[in-house]
Amino acid sequence: MTTPERLDGRRILVTGGSGFIGRATVRALLEGGASVTVADLRAFPDPDVPTVVGDLRDPACRSEAVATGTDTIVHLAAMTSVLRSVEEPVAVYDTNVAATAGLLELARERGIERFVFASTNAVAGDVGDQLIHEGLALAPLTPYGATKAAAEMLMSAYGASYGLQACALRLTNVYGRGMGVKDSFIARLLRHAKAGTEAQVYGDGEQRRDFVFLDDVVRAFTQTCGDGCSGVLVVGSGHSVTMNELLDEVRAVTGAALPARHTDPKPGEMRAVRVDVSRARQAGWEPQVDLRQGLTETWRDARGWADPSAP
Repeated sequence: MTTPERLDGRRILVTGGSGFIGRATVRALLEGGASVTVADLRAFPDPDVPTVVGDLRDPACRSEAVATGTDTIVHLAAMTSVLRSVEEPVAVYDTNVAATAGLLELARERGIERFVFASTNAVAGDVGDQLIHEGLALAPLTPYGATKAAAEMLMSAYGASYGLQACALRLTNVYGRGMGVKDSFIARLLRHAKAGTEAQVYGDGEQRRDFVFLDDVVRAFTQTCGDGCSGVLVVGSGHSVTMNELLDEVRAVTGAALPARHTDPKPGEMRAVRVDVSRARQAGWEPQVDLRQGLTETWRDARGWADPSAP
């Protein structure tokens, strides 16, 4: 997965392209010379980028999005809230599994060459302090993790049966510019820092997580579109911190007092997420932005977020 010189001539569909990761990925693909179409519930912010606006659970929407001549699908569209997946398991299945199966079948029927999928380290479940790597058995703890595991299995089957070049990027916690509408932990902390309000931390705050900066994730997607890969790659920073350590980092970057209140832990939450990114490194990808630098850039962006109130 060396950095491609150009993506000229590639026709790429990005599902979820109007979202947090999607917007940045689309722009990077365009800068690389690709022709990009977006499929999303919302139109892409740039009117020059064609968007199929609709729900990918709808076969007609999927059929319109996967136009003849498309050679690569970057599938980012998903229900991503772990807590919501616990509350709405059928909805997360329909969005994350059934719609993915429909896209894979269209890829088979229409001769799509490559299918790149945004997966998650959560497919591995709770492995304690063990490093999460591509060879671990799948044992997800929540409906969200289960749907991503199911989608990976479908991709594996389509790759083996029909020659589709299918690659799943198992992402850790992604943060960065443009995440103001997200309900992820870093986004919430920055909103609290901006508003001067109290943050909520589940459990004792000693659970460890890996946070990877948006730019590094976008490079993983663009390089995979350019060079291709098959199978699974873990994509993260390779360096985990506790929630308490993250709080201290956010305080240092923002200068905010950021008081924290500890509440009961949530079901399905892993005690530690520590990932091994050596396979992605062997493929030519390398995380380049450390946590302090990434938080600084994200905080600079957060000061311009429209809604300063904390949830």
